[in-house]
Amino acid sequence: MQIDQPNEEILTVTRASMARRWLGVGMVTCLALILLYIVIYAPPGGVEWTVFLISVAMASAWMAQRMYQATQRTVVLTGAGLQDDLGEVIVPLENIASLERGVFAMKPSNGFLVRLQAKMPRRWQPGLWWRHGRKVGSGGVTPGSETKVMAQMLEAMLAERNAAADND
Repeated sequence: MQIDQPNEEILTVTRASMARRWLGVGMVTCLALILLYIVIYAPPGGVEWTVFLISVAMASAWMAQRMYQATQRTVVLTGAGLQDDLGEVIVPLENIASLERGVFAMKPSNGFLVRLQAKMPRRWQPGLWWRHGRKVGSGGVTPGSETKVMAQMLEAMLAERNAAADND
């Protein structure tokens, strides 16, 4: 999906800091290297375990590459909703039912969870945001200070939208 209004005012932006980005990618890469080390220097008993460890190592290497690519992007809050810096709509404001950012919310690290009114297609940018069914999670390797501001602004926008709907 692309932006409907390309001149929409940007209210706030969340991006992965370089240190957090490299730490996240580095940890997943280290997992892949450790698993390959085990296969080479301390092979497990059976062939099926060797195949399993190699498969998980390759999946981890793929995940590190995906996270590296995804964390180059940013999440942008506009009056129309959440989108990324390339214009892909993460969730339009009219589809947001509620926002959760409490300690016990099932949300990404340093982030928030958005509950949707209608399902949207699955999408995932590792370390930055994910969308599954009626939920969107934003956060991961992003700084908590930036996502907190974004969540507060989004809550204010939702409160304003709900107040306007109650007056109608």
